[in-house]
Amino acid sequence: MLGLMQNHNLNVSDIIRFAARYHTHATVTTRRADGSRVVHSYPQIEARAAQLAHALKRRGVAPGTRIGTVAWNDHRHMELYYGIAGIGAVCHTINPRLFTEQIAYIIADAADDMLFIDPLEIAVAEALGPQLKNAGVKTLIVLGADEDVPDTPLKAALEVISYETFIAGEPAEIDWPRFDENNAVSLCYTSGTTGSPKGVLYSHRAVVLHGYATNLPDCFGLRSVDVAMPVVPMFHVNGWGIPYSAPMVGASLVLPGPRPQAADLHDLIATTGVTWSAAVPTVWLGVLERLRATGAAIPQKLRIVVGGAACPPHLAFAFDEEFGVEVNQAWGMTETTPLGLYNQRKIENRDMAQADWLASQRRQGRPVFGVEIRAVDDAGADVPADGVATGELLIRGPWIAAAYYKGAGATDQAPGGAFTAQGWFRTGDVVAQDASGYFEIVDRTKDLIKSGGEWISSIALENVAVAHPAVQEAAVIAARHAKWDERPLLLVVLKPGQTVEKDELLRWYDGKVAKWWVPDDAIVVNELPHTATGKLLKSEVRNRFADYILNKAAGDDA
Repeated sequence: MLGLMQNHNLNVSDIIRFAARYHTHATVTTRRADGSRVVHSYPQIEARAAQLAHALKRRGVAPGTRIGTVAWNDHRHMELYYGIAGIGAVCHTINPRLFTEQIAYIIADAADDMLFIDPLEIAVAEALGPQLKNAGVKTLIVLGADEDVPDTPLKAALEVISYETFIAGEPAEIDWPRFDENNAVSLCYTSGTTGSPKGVLYSHRAVVLHGYATNLPDCFGLRSVDVAMPVVPMFHVNGWGIPYSAPMVGASLVLPGPRPQAADLHDLIATTGVTWSAAVPTVWLGVLERLRATGAAIPQKLRIVVGGAACPPHLAFAFDEEFGVEVNQAWGMTETTPLGLYNQRKIENRDMAQADWLASQRRQGRPVFGVEIRAVDDAGADVPADGVATGELLIRGPWIAAAYYKGAGATDQAPGGAFTAQGWFRTGDVVAQDASGYFEIVDRTKDLIKSGGEWISSIALENVAVAHPAVQEAAVIAARHAKWDERPLLLVVLKPGQTVEKDELLRWYDGKVAKWWVPDDAIVVNELPHTATGKLLKSEVRNRFADYILNKAAGDDA
């Protein structure tokens, strides 16, 4: 027997329409590149998204068309989120920090019809050159006014116009069309840590349900009186879903614009009344240093979320004890939209001493409603929930990927790896689970390096190293770093009779990988350990260099 409820599809356009109708006094504040600010209301954001939607339809953009964005956190990018999805097209967010070849690959793989780009990132498009047109891109739209469009050689091959000209004169109202909630809404690619980047194609249903979940009281818990500042870039897993979560409850937004520094974030927190924010540990370490250096206080109660990499224990203690800031850790992946775990108290630890609770923030957290999580051994059996036994973390739920775009990596075992026959997604993270359902990541099944919340492939770096004429064998492992948590450390065995300086080994990476992927240090060793079958024994390499700490902040300018 079926229930007698209305069958109303969950559509992303409902979020901005709701915010525009019922939260007219909430604001969306954008920090511009020059430090100035512009403020919009939700009705204005919806109106501009409607203009964009009409302009796209006039250009023949149909449901399912992929539209690329190379943009930071600002109101125009938010308008793209809603205007593109609102007509059934797919918003494909692109990380400008990826290596040029990776960007070219994902634009071609997605078959983007047009590309919206921040004026500061024009060089990214210029580096692609003819590859843009070859990939099928017809139009480049610069996110600004006519005066923000540079004189670029791209004009010889593509139509290049400003965003404001693109939407000018279009109606500011729209009756948003309805779509099956399982239709695609956005596309984000993994970082290509094992082979080529893989596309994760989100649905309207997944995004809306994810928004509901993040707004639960024991998670982000946003309210209409909050002012939320997503520092995590909107090109990364939909900005952790915050551009959807905030308007869903009518919370105001502060969008920190391109490449915000600690001083910018501190200023925004202090002057716009930010009550909630989310970023990777590296960002919060910078803000902490800024607060200490200036002796400034935070004038309002502030909650921050740490994700993308493990929260350093001293970070949680410092923010809590010195500035009264509440710190919680969250865990997720591109393939999980991204929320999977959130570290918040339960009844059994409600009265735990604050110092002990802060120390427990090393854990990634407990599952939110909507996802199932298991820790399994190599045979696929659940490991004991005793806080000691470890296993690979598997996850499934309504906002967890079921497959990669175009079937990429269907049998890959890497992080973001295989999808099991039972519907579980294999994360590649090794975890321990305690009796209360809290999970802590203790290792990774593949030897990836997570620097400032971004993945770096050790295999890719090793392949570059062994191409050096003096190198016989190479291993790259994660070394501890004071700022970035982890940075690549290169270990090489030289060919007989060869000598090479460290600086030469590091310069060998120039132009071969993204700048921020280049190892921070290189060490020549006599030999590297191997298994009985001749495979490199990475675990032993990590053990040998477990105490190796990189104190320099190489990559600060990456």
